[in-house]
Amino acid sequence: MLPRPSLLGVVPLLGTLSLAQSPPSKAEVHPMLPTWKCTNSGGCIVQNTSVVLDFEYRDIHTISGSTSCKTGSASSLSKSQCPDAATCAQNCIIEPADYAAKGVSTSGSSLTMYHYVRNHGRLDSASPRIYLLDENTGKYVLMSLLNQELTVTVDLSTLPCGENGAFYLSEMAADGSKSPSQNNIGGATLGNGYCDAQCQGYCCNEMDILEANSQANVFTGHPCKGNNCDKGGCGYNPYASGQRSFYGPGKTVDTNKPFTVVTQFIASGGRLTSITRKYIQGGRTINSGSINSCGSESGTGGLTGMGQALGRGMVIAASIWNDAAQNMAWLDSGNNGPCQTGQGSPSNIQSQHPDTHVVFSNIKWGDIGSTTK
Repeated sequence: MLPRPSLLGVVPLLGTLSLAQSPPSKAEVHPMLPTWKCTNSGGCIVQNTSVVLDFEYRDIHTISGSTSCKTGSASSLSKSQCPDAATCAQNCIIEPADYAAKGVSTSGSSLTMYHYVRNHGRLDSASPRIYLLDENTGKYVLMSLLNQELTVTVDLSTLPCGENGAFYLSEMAADGSKSPSQNNIGGATLGNGYCDAQCQGYCCNEMDILEANSQANVFTGHPCKGNNCDKGGCGYNPYASGQRSFYGPGKTVDTNKPFTVVTQFIASGGRLTSITRKYIQGGRTINSGSINSCGSESGTGGLTGMGQALGRGMVIAASIWNDAAQNMAWLDSGNNGPCQTGQGSPSNIQSQHPDTHVVFSNIKWGDIGSTTK
């Protein structure tokens, strides 16, 4: 995944904010999203899971009133309220996230994420990012996926050129700590600890299961060796591979309708050998492509390093966003897809597609072949 706008600049200073010293005005309620863990022998067992918004989507204000502890920029803190972390902890409080206001809702096993939300007649950009949380432990769900598969059903029908409904894996710490050398800053229940191969937050392995809109899609591995990450990654885009009639409205994979994405992480002798993609739609299984190599093993870890991260366990993240810098051309324009230059600008999307949203549902993971029985 290429870099997206971030508010992560507020996080280091907020690292010592104590919820015990400064409790929020009300408890945060995470939208429930049941998922399934599957085996070939025992079938699929429902998991007690929910979604949690990233830490940056929370309001931070003074304990004694409603004065914001942020400046005009959401990524900067007030120097008067927060000259240092200790003073900030004494002066400021982190409020629970408002999921509806950030475009996030769940219904049964479906997660819906809107890019834009209406607020007092104004159309605001929410562009949410969430993680999968284990409600029993208060930690992120770590999925160990080496020689396993991950399945999700998606509806991308309202996502135009330039929009990205992303469903991916990050090697975040289960407890939401920033790194082994730092304290837990609010934990997973506040959506803390984000990392990816673009080194937002900090550097970690990333596996993009699906970056897509209704016109194009790609799945991409981004292994890391320490802080040296394969930022470009090793990806498979059907359009870029020459399959111009494979994916899109009315095509083999018809994006006018929901479809199921199955990603298999094939291993031999404990080493990842390929990442394979197939789709299921209308009762048909549609085979797609595979990733069989992933850059330099000595430099960024390669396919072996990606497999090691999958074996240790990774966290599901999902987001919806667009890209003012490149208009998502790396995903859906030129050789990557049928979209025209400038068609995917954020201003064009907001004016012509204000209802753009993505639905992820029926998330299952487990033994190869077990999630689609």
